[in-house]
Amino acid sequence: MPGLPPEQWRLATRLVRGGLARTAFSETSEALFLNSGYVYDSALESEQSFDGTRERFVYSRFRNPTVAMFEDRLALVEGAEACRATSSGMAAVHAALLCQLRAGERVVASRALFGSCAWILSDLLLRFGIETVFVDGSDLDQWRAALAKPTRTVFIETPSNPTLEMIDIPAVAELTHAAGGTLIVDNVFATPLLQQPLALGADIVVYSATKHIDGQGRCLGGAILGTQAFIGDVLGPYLRHTGPCLSPFNAWVLLKGLETLELRVTRHVANAARVAAFLDGHAAMQKVIYPGLPSHPQYALGQSQMKGGGSIVAFEAKGGKERAFRFLDALSLIDISNNLGDAKSLITHPWTTTHQSRSPEEKLAMGITEGMLRLSVGLEDAEDLVDDLSQALSA
Repeated sequence: MPGLPPEQWRLATRLVRGGLARTAFSETSEALFLNSGYVYDSALESEQSFDGTRERFVYSRFRNPTVAMFEDRLALVEGAEACRATSSGMAAVHAALLCQLRAGERVVASRALFGSCAWILSDLLLRFGIETVFVDGSDLDQWRAALAKPTRTVFIETPSNPTLEMIDIPAVAELTHAAGGTLIVDNVFATPLLQQPLALGADIVVYSATKHIDGQGRCLGGAILGTQAFIGDVLGPYLRHTGPCLSPFNAWVLLKGLETLELRVTRHVANAARVAAFLDGHAAMQKVIYPGLPSHPQYALGQSQMKGGGSIVAFEAKGGKERAFRFLDALSLIDISNNLGDAKSLITHPWTTTHQSRSPEEKLAMGITEGMLRLSVGLEDAEDLVDDLSQALSA
């Protein structure tokens, strides 16, 4: 008797079994296909495979069985019709934008963005005659003004990197569609477990799978999710011909990461909430930003569209850059690193690392100050993390 279709499985089951395609050898773990090419039984089969009358794998730059399992599983988790994986998160952002855009078209984006995303939107697109207008992501009046003119696509991060700014996805989606555009949401900080932008009105979701999906600092990867029409007809040819493909080995590692994603994110969020509460009450703090704290400027919005506060805490101790550097150097358990979403707690100084390429004026406009720190809270015991933060602040 047939069981329930995958679309009716609950989340934990989708994370472990979604997209599984066993070979004739009936292996338990997903098979790892490290081949670049495939062979055909006849010249006719080869022709049909390339003209689209026969659906099969033809070249691993286009599709690969291991990569396809990762794509299918993530699509099930996200609730998307389709997914395509890429070599990195930035490859996903680049492809999601460029596959749609033509010279003379217009993009609107939130100002608070990861440094490389900001570079693509403000620098790269300009070279191709594409205009980008930046707005304060939390100000709906600015969105209304910017989207009063026809717009091809809108790009947002929510929560943003590193200031954890929240953006009203349903409201921005409605304005975007009225302007004739598509809404792309970089959902990496929230993960598909805490926020599902497609269900809130977004058209496209992008991830750096390097972060929480791998979650253990092992490999790079990215993903783009949306409708079957967008993935197949718009994004598919762009990826096929430009080649930012995910390696099969990395796809296999990311599949293993998805199996434990729910368990890890639950612990990440609990630890981050404890750390944020400790920092929020510390006399040395100038500011603490965490979506799960009632002091967050968009706390109510976060409660309405996220299922938890996430794993990232941003804060600024009194004393600016000099105090921030002394604090970083005094940490003994938490590592200084520009990565995030890892099992290990990692901290970085955005002004001099992830956003170093942006001008001081741009950084300040994004809400990034010289003293701000971004802490990615890991899976250690929360009290050990609090102890390390406490001794570093004292030092």
